[in-house]
Amino acid sequence: MTPALRNAVALAIVGAGLAGVGFGQSWSLALAVFNLCLISALMSLAVNIQWGYAGLFNIGIMGFAALGGLAGVLVSRPPVPAAWAAGGGGLFIALLILMAAGGLALALARYMPRSRMRAAALAAVVLAGLFGAGVFFDPAVDAIEAVEPAKTGYLGGLGLPIILSWFAGGLLAAGAAFVIGRIALGLRSDYFAIATLGISEIVIAVLKNEDWLTRGVKNVTGLGRPVPYEVDLQRDPWFVDLVAVLHSRSLEALSGEAHEAALREFAVQSSSLFVKLCYAGLFLAVLAVVFWLSERALHSPWGRMMRAIRDNETAAGAMGKDVTRRHRQVFILGSAVVGVAGAMLTTLDGQFTPAGYQPLRFTFLIWVMVVVGGSGNNLGAVLGGFLIWFVWIEAEPAGLWLMQALTAGLPEGSAFREHLLASAAHMRPLVMGLILLLVMRFRPRGLIPAGGR
Repeated sequence: MTPALRNAVALAIVGAGLAGVGFGQSWSLALAVFNLCLISALMSLAVNIQWGYAGLFNIGIMGFAALGGLAGVLVSRPPVPAAWAAGGGGLFIALLILMAAGGLALALARYMPRSRMRAAALAAVVLAGLFGAGVFFDPAVDAIEAVEPAKTGYLGGLGLPIILSWFAGGLLAAGAAFVIGRIALGLRSDYFAIATLGISEIVIAVLKNEDWLTRGVKNVTGLGRPVPYEVDLQRDPWFVDLVAVLHSRSLEALSGEAHEAALREFAVQSSSLFVKLCYAGLFLAVLAVVFWLSERALHSPWGRMMRAIRDNETAAGAMGKDVTRRHRQVFILGSAVVGVAGAMLTTLDGQFTPAGYQPLRFTFLIWVMVVVGGSGNNLGAVLGGFLIWFVWIEAEPAGLWLMQALTAGLPEGSAFREHLLASAAHMRPLVMGLILLLVMRFRPRGLIPAGGR
């Protein structure tokens, strides 16, 4: 089987699985899974840019996805005037103090010769800046969080269309990656991985506890949409007429109240499908653009240089390449794509839940997608994103069906039967581990490896 045919077969299998969900369960569920597959594929593609191109072992994906989700709040939610009036001034003064202290510390580090005096001066400036900022920051935060805490209790955002948060999420994640890269990219690969994991946990901890910024564990709900609302569609004459045309065969045999009731039911079902299709079109467009740009970059001179650095950093450095700078570039690019995907996920959910960012979902699964799909191959990363997320979603219902089939002959109330049925919830990690073992044994380079062989 040629590589092109094998790739087509793999993608067709994933498509058949989604179609099976549509026919066997519901098309609304199939489209919901498809949308999440698109976002997962985008995250997998981002990690492939970092690992497959340059060999950067970033296990802080969760933090960059959360920053993308934060962008959805900062961009789309309207500002809370009362909160700004209560504590906005104090926050601004605290920010000015921190900026002044940071600028003075940088000046001291640059112009003073290394000595104990410089170390003492830097420590004094940093401590003074933190203490001075805290004098204004703490009262401002208390005042902001006291403004209708059940509804707001935070500053809000800019009140702009939420689709702009996709760009803002990429920029926010890229900015964080720039700062992290300046600090951690000089470390050895294993230390770099630990540093990114620790920093991502710090990001999540901040988002959970700084209520003035994100409402913390109270969550931010009611985010805007780039697509119509189902209720609005159900009232829109053009949509109702379209539904009537599409279901004309089912409606022509009905009349009066039965006809109206059936039309309303079809409109409700169709509005949900239409909204999910709109999301799918937007997400697919973003994935297509990022995939095209990634392919162009991979096969450009820059991409060949990155692969040379990945394969042998020492030789690349001996040839005059600035390895740390190139690593920083690819780290920022990959993190920006993760930020875009995080903003898209928040848009799809319609809410920002800091407690929902878990390493299992936003780090481990993404790495499984890259490994299974084939690191260094963009199409493999996309395939891995679709395949692994589909299996992750369907593993539990499939496991429940399997356990029900295996225990069909056991009497009701059997302790063994109840135990097996309860264990269906644990099928997801079990299946993921089994897939990893099989891939590592029979396809160690992934389903679509780099080079297509």
